[in-house]
Amino acid sequence: MPFFSVFRHRVSATLFTTCLVFPLTSVAQQPSYLPPDSGEILSQYRERCDYVLSQAVTTTSSFDETQGDLFGVAANLDRKTNLEWARKRLRTFNEPPTGNMFWMIPMVLIMQTGRDTLNDDDWAYIRKLWKTYYPYRGDTENHWLMYYTGQYLAAEMFPDDGPEHWFNGKSSAENMDEARSYIEDWIDITISHGQGEFDSPNYADVYIRPLLLLTGWVKDPSFRHKARMILDYILLDYAVESLDGFYGGAHSRVYPRHVIVPSLNAINPLGWLFFGQGEYRYNATHIIAVLSGYTPPTILFHIANDRTKPYIQRELKRTRWRLRNAGPNSFEVKGKRTVPVYKYSYVDSDFILGSCQGGLLQPIQQQTWSLIWRGPTGSSNTFFGLQPHSSPFEGSMYFGEDPDTVTDLIARSKVDYDSEDKLQGGSPYEQVFQHETALIALYDIPKDARFPLIHTFFSRDLKQREEDSSGWIFAQGGPVYIAYRPFAPGEWKPVDWTGLLKSGAGGFVSTGFAALSEGSQSYASYERQNGYIVQIAPSREHDSFESFKTAVKALPLEFSLSPTPSATFTSLDGSELQVSYGKPPSINGNDVEYSSWKLFDGPFSQSERGSKRLEMQYDRERYILDFNTVTIEETIIPSR
Repeated sequence: MPFFSVFRHRVSATLFTTCLVFPLTSVAQQPSYLPPDSGEILSQYRERCDYVLSQAVTTTSSFDETQGDLFGVAANLDRKTNLEWARKRLRTFNEPPTGNMFWMIPMVLIMQTGRDTLNDDDWAYIRKLWKTYYPYRGDTENHWLMYYTGQYLAAEMFPDDGPEHWFNGKSSAENMDEARSYIEDWIDITISHGQGEFDSPNYADVYIRPLLLLTGWVKDPSFRHKARMILDYILLDYAVESLDGFYGGAHSRVYPRHVIVPSLNAINPLGWLFFGQGEYRYNATHIIAVLSGYTPPTILFHIANDRTKPYIQRELKRTRWRLRNAGPNSFEVKGKRTVPVYKYSYVDSDFILGSCQGGLLQPIQQQTWSLIWRGPTGSSNTFFGLQPHSSPFEGSMYFGEDPDTVTDLIARSKVDYDSEDKLQGGSPYEQVFQHETALIALYDIPKDARFPLIHTFFSRDLKQREEDSSGWIFAQGGPVYIAYRPFAPGEWKPVDWTGLLKSGAGGFVSTGFAALSEGSQSYASYERQNGYIVQIAPSREHDSFESFKTAVKALPLEFSLSPTPSATFTSLDGSELQVSYGKPPSINGNDVEYSSWKLFDGPFSQSERGSKRLEMQYDRERYILDFNTVTIEETIIPSR
């Protein structure tokens, strides 16, 4: 039965259950992809949208005004169901209001969906909230986008109001001008230089929320259209590195629970809604998407789902704005300094191996490289490594606090930041290079480093893990064979060997971490000059695990750790990779020219740096976002 027939059958049979499950493609062979027509894609998307609202309404406990979130209030207002509960819940939830910019998003959603349902008392209560509650603007790109989106849409509903009606003492007109200026500036920077909080499996969701609101309800046609375009842009960024809804590659921000169990990330449920991938799991963004009326272009569905041919995806991003210690590689954008981030991903039907060049590219939560493979929800289907760096130099690079206190302040909310067994973070002592299915990581750690070690995560779901006399460590992750060659001796440790995260320190950062990490291990090495090679292959390309091991052990490899680390390795595809710490890597004697990288460069996406133009392509379809003219162009290339 074709994929779409299975989906249609299961929706009709399980419309009011809590979970929609879709069959995973067999891992024993390269999957086929039969492109459905646009009508079928749209029909199935609408079915999923109907399911989202049905879930929101049927799971509402109309007898308990202390339960339910504001997104559920908005859904019931739209459907004109459970209205008495919705009005009461609006009030109990806001006694007192909390959440700052995260509060603003559902509040403007309620205001839009309740236009014809809320009564005069409701509106008086809402107006009082906007006058008396002062939301904090935050300190990250996602915070500011949510804040200004909420500010714009709330003020737009009362365009003639003066400053006495708003918490910040500005008129509606002033609030709208300020908000639109920031949003359009953020769009311009993103399409010219890439996102600062790039490709985060959690925070991509938080960008999508305000963009859905703008797309659904901004009155100005040009501004609304531009919001729609950048929403398509962000979803394309996810689609090209997605696998069954999992977000592969290097990430700007990840949390420890999510990094070891990727299906917990907020982005996965959006893969289900927008691309029909994986399983249904509640996400409030679903409700915003459905109520906004946004329908993703069908080309995104094909790009996210067609994995019949492996491909390389190169992307150019940027770091968060650097306040100090910007460094020689930094450049200025509108008076602020940043550094390029060069992302490289190898996308296969069974896995994604992705990386960036290493360094301090995002504070606290960076994931420099990762491997994910096809696996069921709840599995630890990932493999990655890092150098656990913590320093006032990094903290004061990205935050305004004093260097003497910044590390402590960071660790108050991101409790694992100053711990040697942390599972995410960048390092100034790390250099990573990837070519297709091979990756080389080198480390040159000074004596005074806070944590002079590196460690690599070995999931409990890895099978056949073997330490070979050749020095290679072999394992299998689902349909992927993994070879790991450390350059210095190491020792096996429990994932959280300090006990910090397992103890529950850090609240939501570590909730359930003990159970999620149980059975997994870290391979830790305390040599300051260090490195390793990762070589992977889909199991379908080898007769057996033994034949894979034999092939890898026969590959030419030379490395040295003194005076600085270097390695020369011939990968399974026959390419000679050469890397010396602090120097450009080379492939078959040719240096990698990072300076020529585009914003998007892959079989499904092309965007030149600074062009403000993104072309999506699939088969003969073309979908072009041109921000210079604020237009979308859809074409079909004639068949020959």
